[in-house]
Amino acid sequence: MSEDVHVLDGAVAPARNPHLFGHQAAEAFLARSYSSGKGHHAILIEGPEGIGKATLAFRFANHVLAHPDPETAPDHLSAPDPDSAVARQIASGASHNVLHLTRPVDEKTGKTKTAITVEEVRRAGHFFAQTSGTGNWRIVIIDPADDLNRNAANAILKILEEPPRRSLFLVLSHAPGKLLPTIRSRCLPLRLSPLSDTDLSQSLSALGLSLEGGRTEETVLAMSKGSVSQALKLLNYGGADIIEAFNEMLAADGPAARKAMHRLADVLSAKDAEVLLSFFLEHLGDHLVEQARRAAIGGSLASADRYARLASEINEKIGISQAYNLDRKQTLLSILQSARG
Repeated sequence: MSEDVHVLDGAVAPARNPHLFGHQAAEAFLARSYSSGKGHHAILIEGPEGIGKATLAFRFANHVLAHPDPETAPDHLSAPDPDSAVARQIASGASHNVLHLTRPVDEKTGKTKTAITVEEVRRAGHFFAQTSGTGNWRIVIIDPADDLNRNAANAILKILEEPPRRSLFLVLSHAPGKLLPTIRSRCLPLRLSPLSDTDLSQSLSALGLSLEGGRTEETVLAMSKGSVSQALKLLNYGGADIIEAFNEMLAADGPAARKAMHRLADVLSAKDAEVLLSFFLEHLGDHLVEQARRAAIGGSLASADRYARLASEINEKIGISQAYNLDRKQTLLSILQSARG
């Protein structure tokens, strides 16, 4: 499976990305832990989506395979050498010592599945069986573990409970609280923070996206919340326009509000709008959480509870719509009507 199916327009696949900004402390920790010879067999790399977790994981995998003896490994991580055999193999997905588990593509529809399935996790069993006699490090990157369905999560747990010799698991998570507690308990947590404005700007510049000064830069940096993927969705997918349209819909009344809802639903239900829809639903969730917080601070507990229940109801509607392949526009119109209150 091509790794590029998960890569946003304008981004670089983490396995090939030579740039990593803002996580120097995490890089130093991983290097020191490895060179000590006492590193944990499973590391849970936590943090919001799009801040560099996968890029860090692949950089560490390059480091380990380029320096298989911890005692002689340097005490810092470096950008992978593009001319080295290890880096080339990892970048092309041809390394026999690195397995990247992520959501697979459905062969019938050509679309990415909604979860990492147990069949994908079984690849890890074959991976370890085929490389058991090499004596090399075997590295599994689970990206992200939040996408494991229950059967897949239980299958990973069994491997983590009895890890093969010289194996390393890099478990990525945007929301570690949603993982099985037993998986979390078998991993060493490493928390990454959202990127600073400076690091985010440098990350975007490395991708050839230079933010202009003034309101555009200020708006993108504020809306991105330290995430490169959020910035790309704002800049390359029309995310900023969607947020503006949503705010206009909330402010409108009567026929103008209905027209605004239909325009927004039309855009979000388009055939190739999966990324934009996901972006909007995340924004809507954040909006409702913020409304609930403001209501609670203002002493209106009933309103806070209503917003909290509304967020849960919207998630349920989306789940049902996806499970039964319901008309997306009608589902969105129902959700937008609910959001208006």
